[in-house]
Amino acid sequence: MTKPKVLISDKMDPNAARIFEERGCEVDVKPGMTPEELAAVIGEYDGLAIRSATKVTPAILEAATNLKVVGRAGIGVDNVDIPAASSKGVVVMNTPFGNSITTAEHAIAMMFALARQIPAANARTQAGEWPKNDFMGVEVTGKTLGLIGAGNIGSIVAARALGLRMKVVAFDPFLTPERAIEIGVEKVDLDTLLARADFITLHTPLTDETRNILSRENLAKTKKGVRIVNCARGGLIDEAALADALDSGQVAGAALDVFQTEPAKESPLFGKPNFVCTPHLGASTTEAQVNVALQVAEQMADYLVNGGVSNALNMPSLSAEEAPKLRPYMGLAESLGSLVGQLAHGNLTRISIEREGAAAALSGKPIEGAVLAGLMRQYSDTVNMVNAPYLAKERGLDIRSIRHETEGAYNTLLRVTVGTDSGDRSVAGTLFGSDAPRLTEIFGVRIEAELTGHMLYIVNEDAPGFIGRIGSLLGENGINIGTFHLGRREAGGEAVLLLSVDQPIPQDVVQKACAIEGVRRVTPLAF
Repeated sequence: MTKPKVLISDKMDPNAARIFEERGCEVDVKPGMTPEELAAVIGEYDGLAIRSATKVTPAILEAATNLKVVGRAGIGVDNVDIPAASSKGVVVMNTPFGNSITTAEHAIAMMFALARQIPAANARTQAGEWPKNDFMGVEVTGKTLGLIGAGNIGSIVAARALGLRMKVVAFDPFLTPERAIEIGVEKVDLDTLLARADFITLHTPLTDETRNILSRENLAKTKKGVRIVNCARGGLIDEAALADALDSGQVAGAALDVFQTEPAKESPLFGKPNFVCTPHLGASTTEAQVNVALQVAEQMADYLVNGGVSNALNMPSLSAEEAPKLRPYMGLAESLGSLVGQLAHGNLTRISIEREGAAAALSGKPIEGAVLAGLMRQYSDTVNMVNAPYLAKERGLDIRSIRHETEGAYNTLLRVTVGTDSGDRSVAGTLFGSDAPRLTEIFGVRIEAELTGHMLYIVNEDAPGFIGRIGSLLGENGINIGTFHLGRREAGGEAVLLLSVDQPIPQDVVQKACAIEGVRRVTPLAF
């Protein structure tokens, strides 16, 4: 078996390469390449490990013909075109927890720098002054800290602030009351936080909902004399409005580690006496850089070697422990999606994926992705679990996932139903012996069959001699039959024949089969 090949294209802790090799990957370390140099070699690699220097653009992805995963050693993935990667079927991972403590500590350090005006005092003291009477700071003890975002990093900041005897209020739509109690904060709405907080620190990703969350309007709602810290993402604060608020005294001080445009060569905030800034140093500690490098290597190797998916931004997570259990279900799901895609005529408008019995206890997203991969392969030959949901969305397909905990005729069952212009079409399947996928029903007809290789699907009138005529036709044309699978709605009614053959069936043979008396439909299949 060929080892997966990984390229490390940015400077990274050398132990990352060692982890790749220990986990069964070949690895090349080539930092500092130009985009043209990267495009020239990227086609050789299954994985690309980066930090912030490498830009994974559509042009790079177009050249990356074998690429399966991009791993960003760090949280931010601004340098990766995720939609382009998704459309190419490339998993994009980051390491959201490797630098959490480091970033949280930087936010606390910035808060202290604001409270005691340390940067300005340091600069003037080193310039030969002794400006003791010019700097009057404030204590943080007893003050209220407002967290905008109480996720991983925000909760660490809350713990540090509580240790400093601060009160902590938090605005986060995803923060549950139980979690708020657990981390010791009071959950409030945004307006309440703005009105009560003496210090505000931001710990939220940049999305359409959070962009300029501290807008000019919201800055006007803050408690007069508030101090603001942002070590999360540029674009969360209206920088021009913040500069005006500093001038007016509405905001007593601001400390930013991130800017809307980086590198930040100019800003309306530069030169303000009550402004502190650092050049995106939130994750810049020795410990954090080692942690994220090791973590991205472990995640990427786990995916390339074992199929485990951790911290992916464009597909559901799937642990290495879950992967073996889910793999046969995903094989069944992909086959069912492929079958219904090949057989369902007309414009597809919706798809429902039902899990019954043992399948209901499993994670639904990987199974859904596998069904869509099989289905969408009828429209593109570069489909996989990553880009299939995006292709389905582009086609306007309504996707529904349903779980039934009750057990039916089978211990475990998957059913895929598509809605078309001519009505619903449904197929179902199960696992035999926990790992052997089998079709159990096709368009309402019970039939047990393995979906593999080249097959022929025939709908005919149930009548004596039909099987012999089909067998003779295939034999006369040198086509060997592997297996026969039969089903019918009722004696003398509509019957279904599903047979496997050893080679693709030529179109002229399909036409001859259609001409046999009693045949209603003939469709060659491939799995």
